[in-house]
Amino acid sequence: MRLHTQYTPFQATAQHGFTLVEVLVSLVVLSIGLLGMAKMVMVTSHSNDSAYLRSQATALAYQAMDSMRANLIAATTSPSGYATALNVMPAATGNCSAYCDNPTLALSDVYGWKVHLQKALPGGTGSITTTATFPIMATVVVQWDDSAAQAVFNLPVAANTQSITLQTVLQ
Repeated sequence: MRLHTQYTPFQATAQHGFTLVEVLVSLVVLSIGLLGMAKMVMVTSHSNDSAYLRSQATALAYQAMDSMRANLIAATTSPSGYATALNVMPAATGNCSAYCDNPTLALSDVYGWKVHLQKALPGGTGSITTTATFPIMATVVVQWDDSAAQAVFNLPVAANTQSITLQTVLQ
């Protein structure tokens, strides 16, 4: 046999739903998750910027090699008309749209390449060297400042300068 007890209105109400503490804890957990996602998006964005600069540098290095292959006479004679050092801007040459001799075309190509490096890459510079003996090897180095993309990784300042080196046999 079961006894029925009388409840007062205060005793009969049961708790339903969430307490304020549970809501605050869930907000803290959600906030931490959103901050983690925001950091991940930021790191991904910087990595994409760095990868974009690397692909631009690679394309510009191949552009220099293609110019040398197109003007093989100037590229393989010693000293090469394409030889240039890092951080050195050659003098501007005349317009080679109609006709230029091979050495002038080489100087025009190098000048145009250096201008493209400066415009496409932050702190962009490059060098081209060729060997004097057979087989003639060409080495193209492209350097740029990747500090904006690398800042998120907390690397030392020396690690902010990125470079690629391409080497090929011209002849």
